[in-house]
Amino acid sequence: MKYCSHCGAAVHTRVPEGDTRIRHVCDSCNTIHYQNPNIVAGCIPEWKGKILLCKRAIEPRYGLWTLPAGFMENDETVQQAAIRETLEEANARVDTLSLYTMFNLPHVNQVYVIFRAKLLDLDFGPGQESLEVDLYDEESVPWEKMAFPVIHETLKLYYQDRNTGSFAVHTGDIVRLPGEERHYKTTLF
Repeated sequence: MKYCSHCGAAVHTRVPEGDTRIRHVCDSCNTIHYQNPNIVAGCIPEWKGKILLCKRAIEPRYGLWTLPAGFMENDETVQQAAIRETLEEANARVDTLSLYTMFNLPHVNQVYVIFRAKLLDLDFGPGQESLEVDLYDEESVPWEKMAFPVIHETLKLYYQDRNTGSFAVHTGDIVRLPGEERHYKTTLF
């Protein structure tokens, strides 16, 4: 951040009085510009033992597979964001959402919230951010072509729970290992 969104003056980084973290602060109007994690909301759309996956048409991770999910917008609930993202990325309609996973990703300042959802019909197709969308059973999931560790972990838990017949709500952290771009440690609470 270079300029204050309130007055347009230059901002500087420093620890404001009464705070403990470095922030962008406007020396002209004294506005403190806080930067907070983004919430990513999405669904595991289910249909007769299969789940709907999307092949990404955008970076990061172009051409790899994911669940329909994206950044939450202002003025919507997490559930509304998950439903909207599923419609935008897969042209799919869902309902009966139940919270399934919540993962903290501090290395990218994100919190992922994924719901299990009932796919309402088979009228789906790629949205602007997807190259393809399709239903997969457990054996055909493209595990080696998953876009993000959080999606891989969520689906791993999903199939474990489905195979036991009991779905729980899972929470945890996914942290990138130091010096390792694509290696992560998952801790469940």
